[in-house]
Amino acid sequence: MLSVPTLWTVFVINFLALGLIWAYVAQSYPAFGAARFWTASAFVASAGASCAMLRVMMTDSLLPLLAAGTLMVFAAGLAAMGIERFYGKPVGWRSTALSTAFAFAGLGVFIFAYDSMPLRILVYTVAQVMPFALTLKLLLSPENGRVSPGARLAGIVASVLIGIYALRLVGALLQPGEYSFVRFNAGQSLVILLMVFLSMALNFGFLLMAIDRLRNEVADLALLDDLTGVGNRRHLLQRLTEECARSDRNGEAFALLVIDLDGFKGINDTHGHAAGDACLQHFTLMAQTRLRPGDMLARTGGDEFCIVLPSSTLREGAMIARRVLEVCRADAEQCTGNDIPIAVSIGIAQWTREIGMHPDRLIAAADHALYDAKKGGKNGYATYEPRLPPEMVDALEATLRKRA
Repeated sequence: MLSVPTLWTVFVINFLALGLIWAYVAQSYPAFGAARFWTASAFVASAGASCAMLRVMMTDSLLPLLAAGTLMVFAAGLAAMGIERFYGKPVGWRSTALSTAFAFAGLGVFIFAYDSMPLRILVYTVAQVMPFALTLKLLLSPENGRVSPGARLAGIVASVLIGIYALRLVGALLQPGEYSFVRFNAGQSLVILLMVFLSMALNFGFLLMAIDRLRNEVADLALLDDLTGVGNRRHLLQRLTEECARSDRNGEAFALLVIDLDGFKGINDTHGHAAGDACLQHFTLMAQTRLRPGDMLARTGGDEFCIVLPSSTLREGAMIARRVLEVCRADAEQCTGNDIPIAVSIGIAQWTREIGMHPDRLIAAADHALYDAKKGGKNGYATYEPRLPPEMVDALEATLRKRA
């Protein structure tokens, strides 16, 4: 069996290593606030384990025991605060302060006023378990329709820790003389080793949560236009593919708007590219005010934009196009001095069975309508009306002549 100092040394080194890892993560990703709480939690837990190790050397004093228990409860509270911060919940110090104060006061009473190991373990167990119990719902509940593998691992480990603390409490109440920080039996040594493993597994779960979150953020950035913050062409094609598949299944149409800023090259040539970029950003803000929930605006390149209108007909697409035109015209009327008026042309197309699973065909149809809008004088919109093939036109004319 491992000696008591060796077990506590392993505990200290384990938490120090975890603290250094989280410190590196916090420094590398300053916006990832949860890492700061998990860094502090690991270092505080290391300090608590160090105090527990001092109890082995200072056999005549119970002060290290009080400090160790209080610090370990504080570390658990910090870990729970990190979980709350990770999920964007309001983070307050009140619950952590209360659990830490409860542990300090309870342990102090049952160390110095009324020496009782079972009651000390009861106080410590309640204070240590509460932060983890309160965050289990966050860890095991789906986020955006899915449970992160790291969160699932952290939730399972936290549940196991709660179970171990509960069993330890039951054992202490049934056999009060079996638990000592100075002399470990085989059962206690096993529990300490298990705690070391579970603490590493818990932090590994946190690390997987961080990796999953950062990976999702990178994936989101790959679908956004750097200048305007709306979707880019890749995101547009992804969304159109999804909408085409949905419409192909249920037969419900959707509409696509293709938008081009009129005279944009002249704006760049006359006022400079910075002014052109400002116009693109301004148009993006104006257009978004006229969209409905679920509509998607994307910049496909240069001065070209697209708007995906789910569950919409050609008529509803024309209504949205008029809204966009109206806000641009109203803004242009208010331009004075060096302000640059923005005018747009819009082409509208609707998904049909002929388009099927080919979003490029829908884009081509909307582009054709955009060409008609440009040809019609710009600063307006046009809809794409599918033209019949020549053989169908001849057959229709023959039928009409026969009827006549």
